Amino acid sequence: MSNEHHHNIIWKLLRQHISTSQLAGFAIANLIGLSIVLLAVQFYRDVRPVFSDEESFIRKDYLIVTRTVTGAGAMMGNKGEFGEADIADLEAQPWCRQVGRFTSSDFAVDARLGVGSGHAMHSQFFFESIPDEFIDVDPEQWGFDPANPEVPVIISRDYLSLYNFGFAATQGMPRISEGQAGMIPLQFTLSGNGQRDVVPGRIVGFSSRLNTVIVPEEFMSWANARYNAGVTPQPQRLIVEVSKPGDVKIEQYMTDHHLDVAGDKMSSSKANRFLTVIISLVIAVGIVISLLSFFVLLLSIYLLLQKNTRKLQDLLLLGYSPAQVSKPYIRLVVLLNAAVLLLAIGLMLVGRAAYMGMISSFGVNGTGVAVAVLVGIIIMAAITLGNVIAIRRKVASLWSGD
Repeated sequence: MSNEHHHNIIWKLLRQHISTSQLAGFAIANLIGLSIVLLAVQFYRDVRPVFSDEESFIRKDYLIVTRTVTGAGAMMGNKGEFGEADIADLEAQPWCRQVGRFTSSDFAVDARLGVGSGHAMHSQFFFESIPDEFIDVDPEQWGFDPANPEVPVIISRDYLSLYNFGFAATQGMPRISEGQAGMIPLQFTLSGNGQRDVVPGRIVGFSSRLNTVIVPEEFMSWANARYNAGVTPQPQRLIVEVSKPGDVKIEQYMTDHHLDVAGDKMSSSKANRFLTVIISLVIAVGIVISLLSFFVLLLSIYLLLQKNTRKLQDLLLLGYSPAQVSKPYIRLVVLLNAAVLLLAIGLMLVGRAAYMGMISSFGVNGTGVAVAVLVGIIIMAAITLGNVIAIRRKVASLWSGD
């Protein structure tokens, strides 16, 4: 007699006491809980780029810090420099990992940018540098060799916008995209301390957070030594690596010490943390509902086994193994959970389509749903495994007479 025939016989004997309402209650509760979890996970992944300030070469846990400029301070000639004691105090904060100094160019820089045939933009320029460990750029594109001088630069996106919508629009010159910028001829004339050199340059990236022109630190050290014999001034800006950019303690410290953080980094970080807290609470509610549904199903199975105790014991005495006796219940649980998972994924996709229509105006393109689906599979696999283990233990206890 085949295993499938055995299964059919056992199922006919045991299905009489199955409560459709109890199983439906489990399925609906689990569907609601799992749908909430999947939709929350997917929503978080879709909208997080709005609150994140990601750049390929400046990590999100870096803050650009300057002193707050006041009217009285400006009139009295206060340059807003950071002394060694200020830097040491920053480094001593529990949320601070390391502090880097902005080094300014103390020599004359003249830049010439070739745009189109016969056109060029000519302007006085300036450079700043920060330690290389704060910049994530391909080492082959970032560095300086005095024997073969070429200066790679990272430029503020504001400068590109100023050129495209200001200078180019009024002078009849072509606009430049970020992708084209790296191919445009760039030339710097460096002078000071009786020296004058012309070196080529190359734009390797744009920054929304650094309102300046960043060059490699090794170039800045070489250039300041060659074109400026004076004393290098104290930094007026610092780059600070922090553990949690949105930490309220950081904002309080900046306020107490009259420091400003460049851009809206603190605001976006707090918004990102707030979003994370809200989504975490929603996910927690969904998981609680799923866990409650798990216990509902478990209780239903236990009641069903209890009602069929006599039949189960008879089947075991007739030679059926505990695995054969428990198989119909396990198959029921697996099929029910699989159906709930598929329906939850479907509801998540429907809900995602609804909210994407509302948030698309923020420039949100969304991400793939693979992570949310994987989360659903993991949750349902854990619930199914727990049900299977409980069923097998209950049937085994009937066999042993416990």
